[in-house]
Amino acid sequence: MVTTHRRSVLSDANDDDGRAGAGGADRQHRTLADSATAVLHEAILTGRLAAGTPLRLNEMADLLGMSMSPVRESIRRLAALGLVEVVQHKGAWVMPLTVEDAVDTHETRIAMETALIERAATRFTAQDARRAEAALDEHIAASARGDATAARRAHTEFHFTIYRAAGSRWLLRGLEPVWENSERYRFATVTPTGQNEERVREHRAILDACAAGDVAAAVAAVQVHIQNAADRVIGKMNTDAAAVPATRAPGRPRTGS
Repeated sequence: MVTTHRRSVLSDANDDDGRAGAGGADRQHRTLADSATAVLHEAILTGRLAAGTPLRLNEMADLLGMSMSPVRESIRRLAALGLVEVVQHKGAWVMPLTVEDAVDTHETRIAMETALIERAATRFTAQDARRAEAALDEHIAASARGDATAARRAHTEFHFTIYRAAGSRWLLRGLEPVWENSERYRFATVTPTGQNEERVREHRAILDACAAGDVAAAVAAVQVHIQNAADRVIGKMNTDAAAVPATRAPGRPRTGS
């Protein structure tokens, strides 16, 4: 059933029905797939499409106002990022959030971001510092005004501005899906005001160490930052699990029914 709630979740969708003349069909398909990916991606990251939500092609196409072909492509892209699970003949759904996956995600982040920041701190320029500072300022300002989407984008830009200084295309590519999955857990955690201030201090420590070319301090700062994020996420998940007895694990729908 298509619900009002589900429609509001995807309210940013494009109105186009996906039809175009032959000359522009391929380009329009890519444009619509980009649009569908952006809307579904944001809804998944922010939890508006919750873990375990089935992504039925006909329903998603109806809600997004387009044909099923670009929606199918968008689901493939999100599956490549690890945000969606697709099983042949069974369908697709938003990947579940679990403590085990949260631990794995943050441990992988520590490994990859340590490698990136070790390189970045030795190559960090004044221009890199200005760009990272601007992104951090926007992250703080957007958080203060309650704009979660802008805050998330600025947060990503802050970290990746630093990591791009490492000059490793493949490490950045490898980090992207891990980072996207980590963002889902970050949105699932309610951060008290004091912890927001702590996170700002952690970001400043990362930036200051890179600007000073202090590799050891930069590595220590980024590892503390990621570990603290993991502790917040896992602590919240454990508290929620203890408060509400689980009848079954969220995520993959029951089969055989």
